[in-house]
Amino acid sequence: MLSDIDDQDSHRFQIRGLHIYRCDDSMQEKDPVRVIRESLAKALVLYYPLAGRLKEGPNRKVIVDCTGEGVLFVEGDADVILEELDDSLHPPFPCFNELLYETPGSSELLNCPVLQIQFMFAVGEIARAAVAPSIPPVWERHLLNGGNPPVITCDHHEYDHATAAVGTIMPTNNLVHRSFFFGPTQISALKRFISDDLHCSRFDIVTACIWRCRTMALRLGHEEDFRLICIVNARSKFSPPLPLGYYGNALGYPAARTTAGKLSQNPLEYAVKLVKETKVKVTEEYMKSKVDLIVSRRRPNVNTVRSLLVSDLTRAGFREVDFGWGKAEFRGPANGEAIRSFYIPWKNKEGIAVPVCLPAPVMDSFVKEINRMLTDATAA
Repeated sequence: MLSDIDDQDSHRFQIRGLHIYRCDDSMQEKDPVRVIRESLAKALVLYYPLAGRLKEGPNRKVIVDCTGEGVLFVEGDADVILEELDDSLHPPFPCFNELLYETPGSSELLNCPVLQIQFMFAVGEIARAAVAPSIPPVWERHLLNGGNPPVITCDHHEYDHATAAVGTIMPTNNLVHRSFFFGPTQISALKRFISDDLHCSRFDIVTACIWRCRTMALRLGHEEDFRLICIVNARSKFSPPLPLGYYGNALGYPAARTTAGKLSQNPLEYAVKLVKETKVKVTEEYMKSKVDLIVSRRRPNVNTVRSLLVSDLTRAGFREVDFGWGKAEFRGPANGEAIRSFYIPWKNKEGIAVPVCLPAPVMDSFVKEINRMLTDATAA
């Protein structure tokens, strides 16, 4: 049985990603296909629910049917070498569709293979000859089930649909993918807009910049409600913390809510403060309230209308997954999404890549807003 926090309609999607590794001379005699396939098989013995399939029980409750069917594994060869991609090792990848094969029938959630990030660390350890993962898996999904009766004690604007049917909805045709680089130079430039006594992280200032420029590029009505949803890992927010090997969902989606006019007309510092206030909402009480809301309102979807979802993956350890060929040159989502941006390390540079996906005319305006902000900051 999955936890109530696992069982959200807004989680019923897949994210496609790439893992790119450089050839290692010390591994010349080893076939990566065989190494990874055999390691997957061994890891699935311990993470046996991931070898099953998701099903729906009564009231559409998602459960894992431990069928032992395993995961899909497809071998392929590509006539491209890493050096040809070297300057493009960030989304959008020029040959993404050729590199990532989608097995027919595998793109849904129900009745399809299940795979999780933490599991990949275990596969990597076993591939490097470990007898067992250093962190044993913990199921215990009851830890994030709702109370009886459920009690909602916090505001959850991320699930507020009161204005969902009003205002501008971004078109999804003619979408353009592009990554933006934020390194020390860009961060220092943006911090010139911020008061010296306001401490802000790289995440705070990049998120504020992306949110503000995106809102201005969309040309929304000044009174239109607009949200920022920060995806926050809440594992350490509990007392005691969730078990180290717990591999269920433990994410909070705190939302900042303002109007397009306030976001566009106020200085960048206004958006930075909203980002900072939003992140600290994720506490143990917030998470318990969130789970109870999910139960009492029968799995409401996160309100993505006029919203931007942001997830910082720089500390997720994606690149540290090692199957014996060292750290990945790139590992993470292959593209940004129209309503979601991921922050990922930029290869060989001290900074992050922020994939952004927008309709072509909106992207043109977004680029102008970003460049204008950086130019104004440099001139200040």
